[in-house]
Amino acid sequence: MKSAPAVISVAFVLGLLTWLLLHGLNINSARYDSQLRALGDFTRFERGMTREVLTARAGLSRNYDALVNMVNAYDDALTRLRDTAGLDAEQARVIDVLSARADRQESLIERFKSRNALLQNSFAYFGLFSDRLAASESRPVVTAASALAAAMLRLTLDTSDAAARQVEDRLEELAQLQAPPAETDSVHALLLHGQMLHDLLPDIDTILKTLVAESNNREQDAMLAVILKRQLAARASARKTRLLQYITSLLLLSGIIYFGMLLRKRAMALRRRAAFEHVIANISMLFINSSNDGIDADVEMALRQLAGCIGADRAYFACVVGTTMHTYRWSRDGIAFEPGWPERVLSLAPRLDGGEDGIVYIPRMNASHPHDAMLTEAGVSGWLCIMAAYGSRDGILGFDAVRGGALTYWSEVSLFRMAFDAIGNAIRRARLEGEKERLQASLQQARRMETIGTFASGIAHNFNNIVGAILGHAEMADARVAPGSRPAASLAEIRRAGERARELVEQILGFGRRGEGRRERVCLRTLVDETRSLLAASLPSHVTFEVDETADIAIVTGEPAQLQQVILNLCNNAAQAMKEPGRIELRIKVHDLVKPLSIGRSEVGPGRFTVISVADPGPGMDEATLERIFEPFFTTRPDGNGLGLATVREIVEQHGGAVAVQSRPDAGTRFDIWLPSGEPVEPQPAQHGSDPAFLGAGETVLVIDTDRRRLLRYEEILAALGYEPVGFTGLAEAIAACRAAHARFDAALVCHLPGGSSLDLAAALHDAAPALPIILAAPSTRDLAMPSLKTSGITELVHHPLASAELASALARSLVSSATSGRLRRAAGAS
Repeated sequence: MKSAPAVISVAFVLGLLTWLLLHGLNINSARYDSQLRALGDFTRFERGMTREVLTARAGLSRNYDALVNMVNAYDDALTRLRDTAGLDAEQARVIDVLSARADRQESLIERFKSRNALLQNSFAYFGLFSDRLAASESRPVVTAASALAAAMLRLTLDTSDAAARQVEDRLEELAQLQAPPAETDSVHALLLHGQMLHDLLPDIDTILKTLVAESNNREQDAMLAVILKRQLAARASARKTRLLQYITSLLLLSGIIYFGMLLRKRAMALRRRAAFEHVIANISMLFINSSNDGIDADVEMALRQLAGCIGADRAYFACVVGTTMHTYRWSRDGIAFEPGWPERVLSLAPRLDGGEDGIVYIPRMNASHPHDAMLTEAGVSGWLCIMAAYGSRDGILGFDAVRGGALTYWSEVSLFRMAFDAIGNAIRRARLEGEKERLQASLQQARRMETIGTFASGIAHNFNNIVGAILGHAEMADARVAPGSRPAASLAEIRRAGERARELVEQILGFGRRGEGRRERVCLRTLVDETRSLLAASLPSHVTFEVDETADIAIVTGEPAQLQQVILNLCNNAAQAMKEPGRIELRIKVHDLVKPLSIGRSEVGPGRFTVISVADPGPGMDEATLERIFEPFFTTRPDGNGLGLATVREIVEQHGGAVAVQSRPDAGTRFDIWLPSGEPVEPQPAQHGSDPAFLGAGETVLVIDTDRRRLLRYEEILAALGYEPVGFTGLAEAIAACRAAHARFDAALVCHLPGGSSLDLAAALHDAAPALPIILAAPSTRDLAMPSLKTSGITELVHHPLASAELASALARSLVSSATSGRLRRAAGAS
């Protein structure tokens, strides 16, 4: 960092010399010559295009090859002009005007070419059919055809409105004649081509007038003026550059002299720094060998040596260790400390601005300054104070000049920070040695408690496995007995006893098991506000989200996370359906039903219901699609999985509600979510079996447990829940299977492994399949920090040993969350 100014200076000088060289050479002269040639070509080819257009209009040219070549050369001249302009903003603006003019010219030429071709073709046919009708035996037809030909000839020479109206009149007269049957086709063809000539001639003449009007030199003159101005400025700059080169030579000579003086001053500073560092090294060696009893004498010696480096008459160090203040002093013979000094410095120093390094350096006092006046009253004429970091009151190192009148000026007083740290560390080390025995005793006590804790944890872990086996077998047996029978009641008692035993184990370990969500009273207004922030990060930029809620506070009873998932799924589906900019509207209303009402496939009421409506102006759906949107895995999008709306309906129906859909093609879609509102329903007896809503649909789950017998039991639980388990007892086999087929597994279940290796296994699985949701089964979560869980790719935690209800809920949440995350990532990528 210290060499940065020198590097910047050298770079500046090199840049300046290069700039002077380039400007002295006037290398832009060739560029300006190229611009003049390109501008001349642009004007010449533009006139050539106008000439070719007039030639084609007069019928002297039968093809447009010459015109096309002129247009290409015209564009090439404009391109060369733009390339030579470079970054000149003024030239770029003028060239943009020329470019716009060129675009208009070429557009008019293209219009002329298409219309002139039609014109020449119609002229040919008009003459042919006019000759035929001139030989007609019907006198009125001959007269009308001749009059039309005369009017058309006049229109060819004069495209005024009067000539055009005359042609219209002749066309109308010919059209009203009763021509002989043999000449009807000729009359019809003559009328058709006559009308086309009537339309084309004025249009082509308008194009020609516009081309001629556009062909002026106003823009070229502006460009020429800019080029000449730049050329004259470049020549003037070259003259000035020679003068600047002379001045720069003088400045470089002065700089060499100045930097020579700086080097000399720097060498002297380095010698002083080396001497000071030698003093610091001696002090450090002194404190290394100092004892607790001799620390006072060693600090006083260090203060004397440091005071000699800066010419101070007094030196002191004050610090607070624990709650006790320790003060150390040194002064020259015949110089005493003022009463309360240096203790008062601890309160005075933080009020002064010591900068980022916490050092206040005043070589000579100024009595007019308030703080300097306080120091002067203490007999201080020069002062150096090193505070603890950020102006703390924990310690200060101070030096006073009393008789000398001022401290020796030294620009590198920041080196005294090393002395402050050396003295402070030595004092703290000495004063804390008395705490060593107490800490050692505390350590021995902690080790004994750790041993007891490890012993209790081991017992609890083994007992937890036994309880898990009891609960697992009880749940599997419960599925094979008739509900309400005596064996079922006995199994329920066994299960309740096992659950109480597991709670006791949890109390011993001091951890809370992560279980399923509980129903609670949810304020939809608050829930929507939280959801809005989630949608703000996932909705595409062309989609806006608005909420229109009722004045009443809508309260429902349910699980907030699941209700939020319903709103997120509906809004994300609406956003994915909207290809054009639009607005998603969410409305919340409360309805009181006096009689049951059929909503979708369910019937709700009577009672109070809250209706959440999500509407979008998207393409809508037909009747065939509406009949299947809630089917699992049915989707109309190539990247969809068909689980979003199926999940919405399952969650809503679990909460005692219903879903209604209104949609028509090209008329948007609206979903109405009906949820029971008001007071919570009466509590129902606990269901120990798995909720049917959480049963699987054949998804493949990777299971890892080092105990084969326990692994077989967990596979039976997963199979009973509707999943296809694939078990592994080794880490390598599981990772290899996961890497071999990423899409084979829908979720992974990692059971607790002693020594923390379950997190390592989860991380390896996450590296092999980043999109795979991973569920960790652990006895507790005390040692599982959220950052480590996220890094390992773990999405859910369940209690180990496994309980089927908890496992079913976690699997359902993981699969739904995985599908939703995929949709959110795709929506964010599309935006």
